[in-house]
Amino acid sequence: MTNYDVKGMSCAACQARVEKAVNGVDGVTSCAVSLLTNSMSVEGDVSPDVIINAVKAAGYKAKVSSGKISFDDDTSRIRNRLIISAAVLLVLMYFSMGVMMFGWPMPPFIPDSHIAVGIIEMILSGAIIFINRIFFIRGFGGLIHKSPNMDTLVSLGSGVSYVWSLYVLISMIIAHNAGDMDKVVRLGMNLYFESAAMILVLITIGKLLEAVSKGRTTDALKSLMALAPKTANVIRDGAEVTVPVEEVKVGDEYVVRAGDAIPVDGVIVEGNCAVDESALTGESIPVDKTSGDTISAATISKSGYVRCRAEKVGQDTTLSQIIKLVSDAATTKAPIARVADKVSGIFVPTVIGIAIVTFIVWMLIGREFAFSLERAISVLVISCPCALGLATPVAIMVANGRGARCGILFKTSEALEVTGRTKTVVLDKTGTITRGEPAVTDTVPAGMHSKEDLMRLAYVLESHSEHPLSRAITEAYDSDKIPDIDDFEVLSGSGLRGVYEGRTLTGGSLKYISQEVNVPEDIKGRADELSAQGKTPLLFAYDNELLGMIAVADIVKEDSAQAIAALNDMGIRTVMLTGDNERTARAIGESVGIKEVVAGVMPSDKADMVKRFKSSGHTVMIGDGINDAPALTVADVGIAIGAGTDVAIDAADVVLVKNSLMDAVTAIRLSRKTLTNIHENLFWAFIYNCIGIPLAAGCFIHLFGWELTPMFGAAAMSMSSFCVVMNALRLNWVRL
Repeated sequence: MTNYDVKGMSCAACQARVEKAVNGVDGVTSCAVSLLTNSMSVEGDVSPDVIINAVKAAGYKAKVSSGKISFDDDTSRIRNRLIISAAVLLVLMYFSMGVMMFGWPMPPFIPDSHIAVGIIEMILSGAIIFINRIFFIRGFGGLIHKSPNMDTLVSLGSGVSYVWSLYVLISMIIAHNAGDMDKVVRLGMNLYFESAAMILVLITIGKLLEAVSKGRTTDALKSLMALAPKTANVIRDGAEVTVPVEEVKVGDEYVVRAGDAIPVDGVIVEGNCAVDESALTGESIPVDKTSGDTISAATISKSGYVRCRAEKVGQDTTLSQIIKLVSDAATTKAPIARVADKVSGIFVPTVIGIAIVTFIVWMLIGREFAFSLERAISVLVISCPCALGLATPVAIMVANGRGARCGILFKTSEALEVTGRTKTVVLDKTGTITRGEPAVTDTVPAGMHSKEDLMRLAYVLESHSEHPLSRAITEAYDSDKIPDIDDFEVLSGSGLRGVYEGRTLTGGSLKYISQEVNVPEDIKGRADELSAQGKTPLLFAYDNELLGMIAVADIVKEDSAQAIAALNDMGIRTVMLTGDNERTARAIGESVGIKEVVAGVMPSDKADMVKRFKSSGHTVMIGDGINDAPALTVADVGIAIGAGTDVAIDAADVVLVKNSLMDAVTAIRLSRKTLTNIHENLFWAFIYNCIGIPLAAGCFIHLFGWELTPMFGAAAMSMSSFCVVMNALRLNWVRL
């Protein structure tokens, strides 16, 4: 996929035009344009020059993106234009409304006549048109390239008003020269110079509100980008030097002190510290780090001193990958957006056609030219394709930002939409529901032996083994010293044996230890009981005397049961899919509230199982993103949980930075809230145009006496886009 920066787009019709032009290029498989970030992503084997020329032929400009995300901040430029325009408009309104309608006094240096007032209005409105000439440049440029847009509607409405008023002013001058003063006064009431100017000022107000609101929708990306440190303290030739972070290379050693932001992803080679990772994971509690642990760029050291080796720099860091994922999701298309895109693409030509028909119909039924023209202009300025075009992308952008702050990364807009339609959630067991690492759960001493004796001697034996079950026992016993043991051997499939302090020490399965020593029936019964709970009982004997039993299991995460309960409450079917044995799988499933368990499934067969579940509705697969890659790819949405620093797992559609199943629940809730918000936006955008256009055309004049002037139409159009954007911003405050 190649990313481009696009210039010159002003509305959804522009966006649709660019997409249509690029999609028409041979070799392009897909194209998505974002009006919010002025960016475009193109897939296909096509030269960038061909793509750029296609965009240029459509009337816009494009260039290959530098890889750095940028936002065109039009707010200050539009604000300055608005202030100057409004100041000129106030003077214009004094003459057009104050002098002509309310009889306010004329300045002493200006002749008191209708023609003088008309000339002043012409000059002042012409000044406002010049200040806001961008509407006319883009609008008529769109017509020339056969791609009319919202600016075309605005420029036509304002331009026709101005040209008509100019014609009337000339007619007034001719009538004055002929001595027909009554006609001069009558024609003076048909001047629309103030309407031509007012339309532009009101639309500019709307553009300013829209620019401010759109700026807020990209705040999440901007705040993520602001987290990136600017410098790093690197060790060069044995000395510590401060360099720009761009100069840090893989393998460089750098120093981080308390209060410093970590410049690049790395591994601690010396020292220890407590790191605030809330910027990436949302977890507010600092995490203790020591030699051998990984650290990520943009996280902050709260205490300690460490020397680290750079592992990932530049665009490869965790932060950069998160920013890229959020940005890429903003440029992709959600399925629900396609309807609005199709409407936006044909909207402007349709509105121009309606305006022409409106003018002709009113003329045919005998209304005067000025009235018919006013109705047509009202249709042009009230119509708003932007509300339709913004309905989906602003909600998607806000939701992506909200998700990123919670450690939830949607790779595409489609993933964000489809996640909310989930009917079935299929969960891997190891690393998803459970921690993925064995831990000691039970200690059962035998005879007169204490738990301390059992754990101490078990540690002596297991500390010499690399088996995962052995590590669970050694980590459970608080000791840094590995005792010496003689004649240590691993009995494959059975257990361990060694000589400690001159006595034989053994450990392993019930079957193996039963061959070495006498195991009481109560211990055997307890072992069967623990096995039924999905735990692995390990028995230990010392010089032909049973020490006791230690149970080890891959324990369930603290929030797994809560997450499963939440999914069940949402009406979602939950299924656990695991390669573990039936008894262990059932025990884990019952402990967290999953009633549907499919055990003994090989990784290669998981994808086939997910296909079956898809036949009953949208299916989400939640796994670790590596062993479950085929199933993640086959599912409607694949969610990689506990990805940590590996945020770019190709198989998943959604990446959860934290190792929490509750975040999958939050992702589904966020998606549902976003879908609701998009539906609200589309409803109001459609309803606005369905009511506004007939009202502007004068369809309700004879029924109710409702009449809409171009100025009110322009104000209404400006508010429609603003309301859609503000409604989308509500996603920042919804409870998840």
